[in-house]
Amino acid sequence: MAARRSVAVITGSRAEYGLLRTVMQAVQKHKALRLQVIASGMHLVRKFGYTINDITADGFRIDARVPMHSGRDTHLAQAEALAKGVSGTARALDRLRSDLVVVLGDRVEALAGALAASTTNRVLAHIHGGDVAPGHLDDAFRHSITKLAHLHFAATPDAGRRLIRLGEWPEHVYVVGAPGLDDLRSIAKPHARWLADEFGFAGDGAIALIVQHPLGRAPHEEQRVMDNILDAVARCGLCGLIIHPNSDAGHSGILRAIKKRRQNDRDRRWVSVESIPRLKFLQCLKAVQILVGNSSTGIIEAHSAGTPAVNVGQRQAGRLRGGRSVVDCTESRTAIKAAISKARRMRIRPGPPRRSSAYGNGRAGSEIAAILARPNLSDNIQPKRIRY
Repeated sequence: MAARRSVAVITGSRAEYGLLRTVMQAVQKHKALRLQVIASGMHLVRKFGYTINDITADGFRIDARVPMHSGRDTHLAQAEALAKGVSGTARALDRLRSDLVVVLGDRVEALAGALAASTTNRVLAHIHGGDVAPGHLDDAFRHSITKLAHLHFAATPDAGRRLIRLGEWPEHVYVVGAPGLDDLRSIAKPHARWLADEFGFAGDGAIALIVQHPLGRAPHEEQRVMDNILDAVARCGLCGLIIHPNSDAGHSGILRAIKKRRQNDRDRRWVSVESIPRLKFLQCLKAVQILVGNSSTGIIEAHSAGTPAVNVGQRQAGRLRGGRSVVDCTESRTAIKAAISKARRMRIRPGPPRRSSAYGNGRAGSEIAAILARPNLSDNIQPKRIRY
């Protein structure tokens, strides 16, 4: 009997873990694969919710922990985190004797994992390559990982074609859809009072889910934009469920705006949380009246959840919209308020992802695991060759 192939999945943030979760479950269940979990980055920082607990709560064993982030809000801290991440992940891969390495997206933790896998001569698989979303360094990091990766799991046909234009071999590009849709099929919409009861909102007011991440600007600029978002939500008569930002440079400004809003909240109309476990987050997404901010959730998952989304600013510019549920706007208070009013007039019919989204059929995790288990997977992959 052939030995099982060891697949090291690297996760560094709550958002990307939420997308990797079904991939990890499918790898864990596959008879030809052995799951290894490497937790790094934001998962290990108390400031960002210490979300490694979410991973263990889902029943996964942590095979290695790679501290990266100091919690400081500077560009130098990001560079130092990358260096620590490469070194620590490489040591973990060597100790675990991993065969395959899986990373997702465009964050610094994924880039660290990709560099560690490449330099230790392991087969690297990348999920969500070929997307376009400039963010701060998102496009640069994502396309850098593409050039290191041997296998590519694209979320859309458009992304798959872009990977081939980037010089990747068509036989190594698989269009599997977005794993972020996988769990949506099993989540029922909560009852009308669930959000208020769960998070302690007063009254029966409509609630906006607010997820805003920094774009690498100075903290005071990020605070100004977040102030505009919170003011616009308030002027539209909405309560706000705010999830704290990621660790990118500028995050302290967003946190200051949240703190200021909460301090002035006498009517229990604002609730902020460091993080929400994935399944509860999807319940929130289905329960709220609108999503506001610059998270990819508004672009990819919100339509399938039946929730309109206001996409603020340029962080998701270029990313394929999952449906006609997104209203784009600039970062001014007036533009955000107008976009919220427009989005609330939308009537979106939620349904199975296979019928309603450009991002696949909600079965990406199992498809990825099946491909990773193919007996001849490593043939003609190493060393990495560029097609052009």
